[in-house]
Amino acid sequence: MDREKSKIRVLMAKPGLDGHTRGAKVVAMLLRDAGMEVVYTGLRQSIDQIVSTAIQEDVDVIALSILSGVHIPLSRKLMARLKEEGLENLPVIVGGIIPTKDSAELKGIGVAEVFPIHSSFESILGFFNERFKKD
Repeated sequence: MDREKSKIRVLMAKPGLDGHTRGAKVVAMLLRDAGMEVVYTGLRQSIDQIVSTAIQEDVDVIALSILSGVHIPLSRKLMARLKEEGLENLPVIVGGIIPTKDSAELKGIGVAEVFPIHSSFESILGFFNERFKKD
């Protein structure tokens, strides 16, 4: 974060046809209350819309909330689009209904961290505290 801003900027996105927002909104409030700026895309965003918003908003992290079971194909597509845009170093986290067995595959395609449903607020904030330590 070499920009003038001091707050971590997080893009909270709901890709695909998933229509459930409660978890994403709760995490967005948690992050906001911890001092971060959260840009929430709303429902049913395409991967292209998410990447475009990430670029326009100059975010530090993309957080996907996925409850529909298509977390692996959507994450693959997002990681490929970020690479096309030269943003392969932009951290992506995925939360929602993610089976434990899928975490390794998601990390293998470049997802920085996975937060299955019922992840603690402490573990989510721990990711940000570790990733964005102030020296």
